[in-house]
Amino acid sequence: MKGSLRYRIILALLVGVLGLAYVLPSFVAKDSPMRKVLPDDEISLGLDLKGGVHLTLGVDIDKAIEYNLNQLGQDIRSLARDEGVVVLKPAAKNGNLLEFTLLKDSQRAELDALLDKHYKNMLAVDSRKDSADGKVVYTLSMKDEYERQVSKLTVDQVLKTIRTRIDQFGVAEPDIRRQQGGRIQVQLPGLDDPQRAIDVIGRTAHLEFKLVDDMADLAKAKKGFLAPGREMATLKKLRMDGSYSEEPIVLKKDAVLSGEYITDAHVSYDNFGQAYVSMTFNARGARTFARITGENVKKRLAIVLDSEVYSAPVIQDKITGGRAQITGNFSDTEAADLALVLRSGALPAPVKVLEERSVGPSLGQESIDKGVTAAAAGFAVVLLFMVVYYGFSGFVADLALIFNMVLIMAGLAGFGATLTMPGIAGIILTIGMAVDANVIIFERIREELRRGLTARAAIEEGYARATLTILDANVTTVLAAIILYQFGTGPIRGFAVTLTLGILASMFTAIFVTRILFDWWAAKHNSDAKLSI
Repeated sequence: MKGSLRYRIILALLVGVLGLAYVLPSFVAKDSPMRKVLPDDEISLGLDLKGGVHLTLGVDIDKAIEYNLNQLGQDIRSLARDEGVVVLKPAAKNGNLLEFTLLKDSQRAELDALLDKHYKNMLAVDSRKDSADGKVVYTLSMKDEYERQVSKLTVDQVLKTIRTRIDQFGVAEPDIRRQQGGRIQVQLPGLDDPQRAIDVIGRTAHLEFKLVDDMADLAKAKKGFLAPGREMATLKKLRMDGSYSEEPIVLKKDAVLSGEYITDAHVSYDNFGQAYVSMTFNARGARTFARITGENVKKRLAIVLDSEVYSAPVIQDKITGGRAQITGNFSDTEAADLALVLRSGALPAPVKVLEERSVGPSLGQESIDKGVTAAAAGFAVVLLFMVVYYGFSGFVADLALIFNMVLIMAGLAGFGATLTMPGIAGIILTIGMAVDANVIIFERIREELRRGLTARAAIEEGYARATLTILDANVTTVLAAIILYQFGTGPIRGFAVTLTLGILASMFTAIFVTRILFDWWAAKHNSDAKLSI
């Protein structure tokens, strides 16, 4: 017994020291010498305690499907061209259909074989012969399984891109998670500029380089008369007085280069101190950019971001080295945010802010103060009750309860969990549940003492009979907490985390730690000594 007790005391002390090591960083100043020997982990405060921004974003899945169909149309056209099959005007129609025309009916079987080989599991194919000119019109639609796959991948990519942008934005401990129906929840603790966050997170950042058709008749273009493969656009130019003028230009629809080849983007300044965004392409993008500029010297190349023309400089010479820049009379903040979204990549689909809430730091601090006051009051009442009602045994339960609180805080810091207001409620609930386990044990010991057993025998029998009951009750509660965490949102998950940590800690302290203290008491006293319980 003595050897077993010694090892159990050593284990409990090791757990206690480790718990304190994870708890102290949250309460010790960062410039304190003590921080050098402590872990870096701290307890993270949630949005409702720290203040910040809560956003619910909706992903436009229909646009993603339309974009995917257009890409498939270009791929089909390219594959068909390689086989000598002429396909005209592939384009998405009515959101989820892809239509194009086969020029020669004699190549119908060849095109059907090509579609069956490459797109059998993706697209359902329907074709009909146009009685007027003999051409074959193809209508393709996504199969249900492939459409679900595209929808899931779109939300996953949006989630990844938003997370990358927020990480570069410098927000500590953001909470970004997927919700049902193509929605994404974003919580940014400590952020007090919601509009800037929305601008950075929600910007599609689809960058394209398009050649300007300077030979087009602008007068006719303004009236809607455009040559095939052309589109009308507006270029904003800064006047000397700081106002903007709008210059209509005609662009070639097909982009010669897109932003997918960008590896880096950062803010630079010209000779007048004006901020602009400097971009660097990867090897493939650099080769393409060099070829495009070499083939179009003295022509204008428009830089189009989210369908807005930022600049259209004249290509003076072939540009090698894979560098380009976007100018537009940006402020430092605008240029920095634009560089950020370009570095993180374009969103595969537009996102819309469905819900926006801001929590001020003062409200968060008030929540902390009230939560701490409630927890402290409940903690003090429980400590007092246990000592008054159970005497020495109540004092043992109180020591275990303090140990329990240390383990909960250590768990929050060590696992990187976020403490929320419902989380504080979970801690308060855990205080009662932890004592409840001790009450079950103490009442069992009392029953055994009434039967005439010695204190040592009553302790053995009381723990043996109560342990199974405690385990059964707590395991079912942990399962419920796991379900809450799996299917709940931020505040509910915060409650589930602290509840789970509290239950696990209370089982350890109630069954293991208090048993050490009672065994230590029994080892120091005679078999006929009376136990204060």
